Amino acid sequence: MKTVELSGATGSLSEYARKARKEGLVLTRRGRPVAMLVPVDSADLESFSLSTNPDFLAIIERSRARCKPGSGISTDEMRRRLAERRRKAG
Repeated sequence: MKTVELSGATGSLSEYARKARKEGLVLTRRGRPVAMLVPVDSADLESFSLSTNPDFLAIIERSRARCKPGSGISTDEMRRRLAERRRKAG
């Protein structure tokens, strides 16, 4: 992953976006990362949109607050239950 110091960034945004298509590009200020340009496909765009959406994040936090540690079920158990429902429905 390449790094560009903002104070030395003289190229256009489109130039840096082209470079970021091959590998991510980290923008720094005084050596500390402040932003990143990364290649995006449609699935990544959806994930990014959700992960930065305040309403979605609030829903996730409410769900986490309601679920006490150790009170959930395993992935295997959930799959078993779903398979059982499919058998009964079909």
